[in-house]
Amino acid sequence: MKTGQWTWLPIICAPVPAIAVPAYAATYLTVEQAQQAIFPGQKLSQSFVTLTSEQAREIERRSDAKVRHKEVQLWKASGGGYFIVDEVVGKHEFITYAVGLNADGTVKQIEIMTYRESYGYEVRNADWRAQFVGKNVSAPLKLSQDIKNISGATLSCRHITDGVKRILATYEIALK
Repeated sequence: MKTGQWTWLPIICAPVPAIAVPAYAATYLTVEQAQQAIFPGQKLSQSFVTLTSEQAREIERRSDAKVRHKEVQLWKASGGGYFIVDEVVGKHEFITYAVGLNADGTVKQIEIMTYRESYGYEVRNADWRAQFVGKNVSAPLKLSQDIKNISGATLSCRHITDGVKRILATYEIALK
């Protein structure tokens, strides 16, 4: 090859497929709708609580679940009890859910408000959520022990269970 002479080499280009990651997010209930589902006909008054560092540590110790936010989003029900909105991570995304507590600190009901994962949405099933009704801070709240797992939704089940356990510990330490 002489200096200054061009040589053309064939370049093979394989098509690069565009990878689309589907976005899954469904909002099932607003705060107001969840409040009415759990405490129908009752007036709820906002009463957010900010945990102290000591309370957060004690809640973590009793529940084995991390306290990510020191501000607890809660409303007091006129007939007694509390309505609490919380978030847990499913597998990768947040699950927003609400827990209604009776005046004695037992679970009245839980509702899934927003689910952002592509799998595991079965935690919305009424039968699965009903397992929490009547549970209190002394309940084990362990997946596959007193809370049944859903195949394909293991992480969502585990994290919601841990979140409810944390909320029950929060009731005992900061609300009772």
